[in-house]
Amino acid sequence: MIEVEVKAKINSFEEMEEKLAEIGATKTKKEFQEDIYFNSPVVDFAKTDEALRIRTTKENDEENIFITYKGPKINKEAKTRKEIEMGIENAQECSDIFEAIGFKKVRAVRKNRQYYSYEDFEISLDDVEGLDPYMEIEIGLNDGEDYTEAQNSIFELFEKLGITDGFERTSYLELLETFNIN
Repeated sequence: MIEVEVKAKINSFEEMEEKLAEIGATKTKKEFQEDIYFNSPVVDFAKTDEALRIRTTKENDEENIFITYKGPKINKEAKTRKEIEMGIENAQECSDIFEAIGFKKVRAVRKNRQYYSYEDFEISLDDVEGLDPYMEIEIGLNDGEDYTEAQNSIFELFEKLGITDGFERTSYLELLETFNIN
């Protein structure tokens, strides 16, 4: 799958919730996410622009765990890249396997995320520990599909919501590392 994603800093969650309601977006869920990122023993993911993480999500009493690999970004305007994700049973055992074969833990990224659905878009309002409020808009494509139209439609939706600047191509991990936030 190809993930086309654009992230922007926002002023407040309340303001965005109102704007999302005005355009008819539907709130679908709210969850806590903890992402544990790893670096490869073979290549430096920070240099190759790849990511490997174990994500644990918690919504009410339900917990889900996934391994996600994200390939290098394909273009310069958005975070468009290949994504492979698989559900697993035990985050600690997976982490132990990664570390046993040479992968190194980089850091954890924790956030509360509210999801919205609007047309073909998945929208999230992200309250990341250590960062300002952000909103992400994403569309998933099949391998080989042209991402340009999807990317343009994401920027059009941001404009419809009154956001024309504050866009960020870097991941939350990179933002936390850049500002050296523990």
